[in-house]
Amino acid sequence: MKKIWVGTSWKMNKTGETAQDWANAVSTSVKNCNAGVQPFVIPPFPYITNVVSHFSDTKMKVGAQNMCWQDEGAFTGEVSPVMLKDCGATLVEIGHSERRGLFGESDKTVNQKVRAALKHGLTPLVCVGDSADEKQWGVSIESVVRQVKIALFQVPLAQVSQVIIAYEPIWAIGENGTPATNEEAEGVHQAIREALSRQYGEPIAQDMTLLYGGSVNLDNASELLDQPNIDGVFVGRTAWQASGYLELLSIAQSKANSTVKEPC
Repeated sequence: MKKIWVGTSWKMNKTGETAQDWANAVSTSVKNCNAGVQPFVIPPFPYITNVVSHFSDTKMKVGAQNMCWQDEGAFTGEVSPVMLKDCGATLVEIGHSERRGLFGESDKTVNQKVRAALKHGLTPLVCVGDSADEKQWGVSIESVVRQVKIALFQVPLAQVSQVIIAYEPIWAIGENGTPATNEEAEGVHQAIREALSRQYGEPIAQDMTLLYGGSVNLDNASELLDQPNIDGVFVGRTAWQASGYLELLSIAQSKANSTVKEPC
């Protein structure tokens, strides 16, 4: 059985001190985490090394919020996969809707970054999502599946299952976002899984990790994790406080305890 993933991206929040406070507060629980749960955290670039160091003796995965598709060069302000590896990061978030909407990230650059991440042994966590208009027009599934297919373009078959897909409906993200219902979230996840199965075969599709993100909170996390095609949650502000993250971790562990999970 697959592990349940529980993670958060801090976006452009926290300082070195508050990042350390968060790490200190969750450290013990992460060390004692159920083998069936995979915790992860994605801090801002300046704090990656310190967070990695803090969790070095735990199963916590630490990632970055973005990267360039090139190893080096005249790309002012960018960070390369080589640099991320040097900082100790093991995964990288790619294609978040804020990156797409505010900074011009395209489906093409998402694909370039996915392939670059895999080349350097980083786990790509690819964010895909539909807009409020696309939801109203009834084309959410078409839009999301298209993003998934382009993200995986020319990824070697042996590496496809290393890519994590996070469905994050744009209309559900942020302080004023409206969480997707269990049925809405599961419906899109099922469509992604079915598209992956058609493209790569059922074994690879079932092996892939699909996460839900978009106003995940302590009230809806449990039922979201009960959905058959949702393998974990990618959480925003609810997990920025250590207490919230610990409660989410506890929810996931209770789910893992009820089934047989793979060893660490």
